[in-house]
Amino acid sequence: MTEDFLTRRDSELVAAAHDRGVPVSTVTDRAMTGLAETVTPQGVVAVCGLVDRPLADVLAGAPRLVAVLVGVSDPGNAGTVIRVADAAGADAVVLAGDAVDPHNGKCVRASTGSVFHVPIARAPVDEVVDACRASGLRLVATDGYAKAELTPGAVTGPTAWLFGSEAHGLSDEVKAAADESLRVPIYGHAESLNLATAATVCLYASAWQQNG
Repeated sequence: MTEDFLTRRDSELVAAAHDRGVPVSTVTDRAMTGLAETVTPQGVVAVCGLVDRPLADVLAGAPRLVAVLVGVSDPGNAGTVIRVADAAGADAVVLAGDAVDPHNGKCVRASTGSVFHVPIARAPVDEVVDACRASGLRLVATDGYAKAELTPGAVTGPTAWLFGSEAHGLSDEVKAAADESLRVPIYGHAESLNLATAATVCLYASAWQQNG
């Protein structure tokens, strides 16, 4: 922490760190600029353990809702979907294939802390598909060109939503491996929805069905 943060901005955080035996060190503003990845650091950084866990662990215990990011390389998008999955009560988020590292600074910031709340795993795509199916999850691919639309009640039961990158979407192989493909209907003139927005609609469609 910077001296300013330590003495003025968040004394409760400092006290909580001391209570839990977390070492606290003060650094200069210049050192904080070098440690942080943002243009205007808040004055505090923390060293944490890695958050990702084995795939088998995050899918244990009969999961009902899982978000799978297939080849999503944009850290901002990935972090936002992790945040949405957390808010929707998802049991896990799985980064499949050549996806972004969940520990990427921008991904962590975009998640606004949700990387510490929802279980996260990383694994090859075929392993993820097989593991989700073995866990009793129905695999639903999101595809802007799918014939079937996402409508109220269209998705029931334990579900793993498959989301592709904004630029390329899901591959034909992944869509073929899914149990079904759905598109979010667009009633206005927008050309498309970005990944995080589409994921929000899909995950909450399941959350409302499962918790309503």
